[in-house]
Amino acid sequence: MRKTERYEVEGANALWQIYRTVSKWKGVRNFICIQISRYCPSLSMKNWIYRNLLGMKVGENTAFALMVMVDVFFPERIQVGDNTIIGYNTTILTHEYLIGEYRLGNVSIGSHVMIGANTTILPGVTIGDRAVVAAGSIVHKNVAAGSFVGGNPLRVISRSEEEV
Repeated sequence: MRKTERYEVEGANALWQIYRTVSKWKGVRNFICIQISRYCPSLSMKNWIYRNLLGMKVGENTAFALMVMVDVFFPERIQVGDNTIIGYNTTILTHEYLIGEYRLGNVSIGSHVMIGANTTILPGVTIGDRAVVAAGSIVHKNVAAGSFVGGNPLRVISRSEEEV
């Protein structure tokens, strides 16, 4: 199950109250940095932006493909291990703004992980070391180390011999 912190809101839905939870200027700055990194062809430059301007924890030799979208409002809640690949057009969220509440959750992606293209990773999940997530998946729950998962809803396709 996902590990998120829940905060109830009064009145209009939580998205209308977003700037009560995060600074407008932080949102603008992060949006600009993320858009630059989405199109940047240099993997080392992307990692520099993520680490130094957005506060993410990004391991050595990690590669974010073209068009990856990290959370605009809380990117500092994202941690990615060493030698991991995040596939094209993947979205990594650490917040959810709902009708009567908003939720925040850290996202932890292990080392030597492969995330396929067009995957969405929801707040509060952990993806273990050496896991593989198939393209087009919705990661709505934790993924065990060494697992190959995919789909919507997310299912285990196989597990490494070490994990069985």
